[in-house]
Amino acid sequence: MKKLLLLIIWIPMLAFSQEKEVLRYFITKDTLVGVKNQKGEIIVPAQFRIYSILEDGDPVKGNTIFFDGWKKDIGHEKNMWGYVYDRKGNFLYRPYFYDNGADFFEEGVQRFVKNGKVGFADRNGKVVIEPKHDFVSPFNYGYAAFCDGCDWEKTEDEHKAIVGGTWGVMNFKGEIVQPIAKKSEKDVKLDGKYYPYPFGYNEKEKNILQFFEKQNKLLSDLHYVNFYPKLSENEKKLFFEIVERPKENFPYYKVYAYDYNKYSTSLMKFIVSEDGKKVYEVSFFDEDEKTPFETWLKKEIKAALQYQKEHPDNPNKFNK
Repeated sequence: MKKLLLLIIWIPMLAFSQEKEVLRYFITKDTLVGVKNQKGEIIVPAQFRIYSILEDGDPVKGNTIFFDGWKKDIGHEKNMWGYVYDRKGNFLYRPYFYDNGADFFEEGVQRFVKNGKVGFADRNGKVVIEPKHDFVSPFNYGYAAFCDGCDWEKTEDEHKAIVGGTWGVMNFKGEIVQPIAKKSEKDVKLDGKYYPYPFGYNEKEKNILQFFEKQNKLLSDLHYVNFYPKLSENEKKLFFEIVERPKENFPYYKVYAYDYNKYSTSLMKFIVSEDGKKVYEVSFFDEDEKTPFETWLKKEIKAALQYQKEHPDNPNKFNK
């Protein structure tokens, strides 16, 4: 009886202890930014100049603390933007600089830079691929291109390319993968070479993906309703893959939709509850903006029909 009572008491205590403590950004008179907890205790001292819109008292979102800028006495450093800390105030890493800010999360990971090399960390700030290469692209369909001995081209153009060096392809484990002869439509084409289908699923995960596969034609037609020129049914087919699995602080499967060329579509990203029963569409920029799948679908169908009404010459017709 005592053991049972202890278990009953322990379960709610455990659940409560796993709730995130509310952390908030604070801004000093000299516009430096730090983070405090609910008691007003400083978690990260104010030392950052922030370049995104941030108000004093705004809550910290996500599983880590992100400062979108640089430290007051350091300034900009090559290939790096911002700082990431854990929610206890311990420094974790510097995100890779991409498109005028910190690198986006793609397929569950974000690039970071350490000692001039690029690696990957997950949403909890855990390093999943150690920084070993001079450059690594974001992951797409389970693969990322990397190079050593390369650098940004010397030009005044706003958009620069990585040039020189020795190039290769890595999988999600950070392992170098060699090209193969094409075996199926699921194989991935990179720079004219084919690489093996990188995903593997258990029965539960296959059932999750079956939910999307059953609606593939509907979702494909929605996606391409405003696309020019006309595509064949085969070219319009989408590929749905699980790119992230449930982990601490994230009780979901994340599913991406990919086009015929195996590029992810920014407008079709979903999360599925750990039991596989609830499906949501999520915003590319903010996962807190999640919409129940059926609600999202009705909205998309309405928008597609309206677009088609206003553009009757659209070549890729949507038929409800």
